[in-house]
Amino acid sequence: MDTQLERATREELLALIAQQENVIAQQEGQIEALQARVAELERKLGGPGSGRGVPEFVKVRQKKAEPSRPRKRRAQAFVRRCERPTEQVVHALDRCERCGAALAGGSPKRRRQVLHVPVVSVRVVEHVYIERRCPACGKRNVPKADVGGQAEGKNRLSRTTMAMIAWLREVGRLPLRVICSLLETFHGLKLSQGEVVRVLDLVASKAQASMERLLEELRSSVVVHGDETGWREDGENGYLWSFSAAGVHYLVRRKGRGSEVVREVLGEEFSGVLVSDFYSAYNFLDCPHQRCWAHLLRDVQELVERHPDDGDLMRWAGAVKDLYLEAKATSQRAKGLPKGERVAARQAFEDRLLELVAPYLKADVPQRVLCGRIDRFLAELFTFVELPMVPADNNAAERALRPQVMARKTSGGTRSRKGSNTKTTLASMFSTWQLRGLNPFLACQELLNSP
Repeated sequence: MDTQLERATREELLALIAQQENVIAQQEGQIEALQARVAELERKLGGPGSGRGVPEFVKVRQKKAEPSRPRKRRAQAFVRRCERPTEQVVHALDRCERCGAALAGGSPKRRRQVLHVPVVSVRVVEHVYIERRCPACGKRNVPKADVGGQAEGKNRLSRTTMAMIAWLREVGRLPLRVICSLLETFHGLKLSQGEVVRVLDLVASKAQASMERLLEELRSSVVVHGDETGWREDGENGYLWSFSAAGVHYLVRRKGRGSEVVREVLGEEFSGVLVSDFYSAYNFLDCPHQRCWAHLLRDVQELVERHPDDGDLMRWAGAVKDLYLEAKATSQRAKGLPKGERVAARQAFEDRLLELVAPYLKADVPQRVLCGRIDRFLAELFTFVELPMVPADNNAAERALRPQVMARKTSGGTRSRKGSNTKTTLASMFSTWQLRGLNPFLACQELLNSP
């Protein structure tokens, strides 16, 4: 009986093995068919074995980057730092959550800060002046108007509020209606746009003496950057002139764009270096000049983009840029050199630049106009090599003028000469305070508190 059972079990196993071998044979046939199909698709798509490159939509397998060295520990961690708390709330349990036993003492486990800016309603301080009659002579005695130095003149707004309005206008660059809406929404202070304008005019009038001092500092500066941009006044075109130096920014609005504005602001006796673009209004001041290389190289690049197939122009543009970069490196190294060596280095760069432009001054080539400009201003292009404290570009003027350009796009200009004077005065003062690293709001408040 056992022998028959073993014989049956053996026959079943052999039958199962034969069945599995048939399945394996079928699977191998399917694998071969799939491999053939894959090879056919690779040939059609340009994959391996096709003789063509990998299709653009196939992502190239990149090698794993080798493990880099551990990063050096920073001297200062760039993480969000906790603020200095002005109020502290302590959370502690009096009873154990498990058994209810009394708890005491303990140490801080974690801290969490919540920063809250309170929205405070306007404080209306009413000063009441009591009249008292003298019982001896009958004279009526009324105290003089004294608001403790909080207000300016007969203005009903405090000096702090006036400084905040001026900050919102110049630093925040907010329109008048937005300033009125902000004060009403967050502080319950209702002001008309006309009252905001009167506040700005009053702040500007307090800054007239400071503006005169800024002008004196500007005229005595070693390096001054000049630039101008359009500014409309009462619908008429005009120009906003910007003159900036180390820690000084001075703005004026004039109708014209002539050289008389440069003479008016800097004066005929100005002896510093005037950094500007190639506009002719800056030519007539008898002082050292530095023309902006950023403007020149930008024009060279635009010329190359207009003539991409001109190989000679490409080589010329590359040579001009390389010469400028070499001059910049020389200027950095020349800070400690004697003046004679710096003058010689400047002359050498001028001679080399003249060699680059001389062949094209009268030739019918795209760079002829730029070569003529370089030839005309050759003596004013490498002042920064002789005087290393002079920058080679006029980027400082453009940075100083950019906030006013943005303000012009939103406001469109000013409506009167008084409005233009107020605008240029406040813009000059606030930008000067920012250049000096001061808090503009506190500086304006100090200006209003000054006698």
